[in-house]
Amino acid sequence: MFTQPPVLKTLSAAVLVAAGGLAANHVLAEDFYEGKTIQMVVPFGEGGATYVAAKFLEPFLEKHLPGNPRVNVQTRPGGGSILGANWFAQNAEPDGETILFTTSSTSNPYVLGMDAVEYDLAAMRPAYSLPFGAVIYVSPRTGIDSPAGLKEPDMPLIYGGIAAAASDLPTLLAFELLDLDIQTVLGFDGRGPARLSFERGETNIDFQFTPAYMSQVVDMVEAGSAVPIMTGGSVGEDGVLSARDAAFPDYPSVYEVYEELYGEAPSGVEWDAFQSIGAVTFNYGLTAYLPEGTPDEILEIFEQTIAAINGDPEYQERSVNAVGGYSLLPASDVTESLSEALQPSDEVREHLRTLLSEKYDVDL
Repeated sequence: MFTQPPVLKTLSAAVLVAAGGLAANHVLAEDFYEGKTIQMVVPFGEGGATYVAAKFLEPFLEKHLPGNPRVNVQTRPGGGSILGANWFAQNAEPDGETILFTTSSTSNPYVLGMDAVEYDLAAMRPAYSLPFGAVIYVSPRTGIDSPAGLKEPDMPLIYGGIAAAASDLPTLLAFELLDLDIQTVLGFDGRGPARLSFERGETNIDFQFTPAYMSQVVDMVEAGSAVPIMTGGSVGEDGVLSARDAAFPDYPSVYEVYEELYGEAPSGVEWDAFQSIGAVTFNYGLTAYLPEGTPDEILEIFEQTIAAINGDPEYQERSVNAVGGYSLLPASDVTESLSEALQPSDEVREHLRTLLSEKYDVDL
């Protein structure tokens, strides 16, 4: 009778154990979220880009996450997103059932080291990001119909935002770079309320990120009650935030508007600050964070889920109008670059801190 050598017997046993483990992990992945509810925390009010995008992604996450959990979008506005992010840091467990879905309104205060921040964003684990652009538009009452008109409007320009250190920062930095005379009113609970103020005529220059612009502003443009002027732009192959946003190829970028107004390419610390914050804001526009300590297995589940969503024909079709047609970025494409982007140069950081504290009375 044939007797298996001890080494081969041991190897076979190891293979069987490993195979059993892989099978168990496969089963675990297949039903991991069965019967569970995921709380997607949006630290803003309803109606803004983050809320719109979260609600758009909700059914696709429910469809493609293993076990088909229920996804509940929960708004926690206040403090320019800081209150909701603090709540997440204090209450979310690393079990994959609570997600912080937010923008640079949360990362900017973290980068600037603001005292109110009680969350460690770098210690959290990005699950996925949704890139997006930003469109700056004006009321036709201003008489502005092109970028050149920004220098000589028919009335004072009034902008409404959330907080200077929040997701408004790239737009405020664009205004600084272009040397525009604009009165800024801050304190809105989200981009949605800021847009409603524009519609009521209380402000006359506004911006919205791609999801909200596509769903809320395009109709205003078609009705003649809003005039698109420029976008934040996108990072080109040369690594410069100079290219046109692929979702809005007819609108010039901030970089192009500067060239039009001043006859040369932008440079200096004002440009470096805009590019640094703008790249973080747009490249990783909306990012879903899981709590510190979330196991790799859960990150892998989201990695596979994001690939499935990107390949879903329904997502590909509906995302064009909902979020500009951008594909979701999995953690493997986000984690390292996002970590680096959260660390600007000392010169840029000092410029930002000085500008925010002296011009916008931000208590850092």
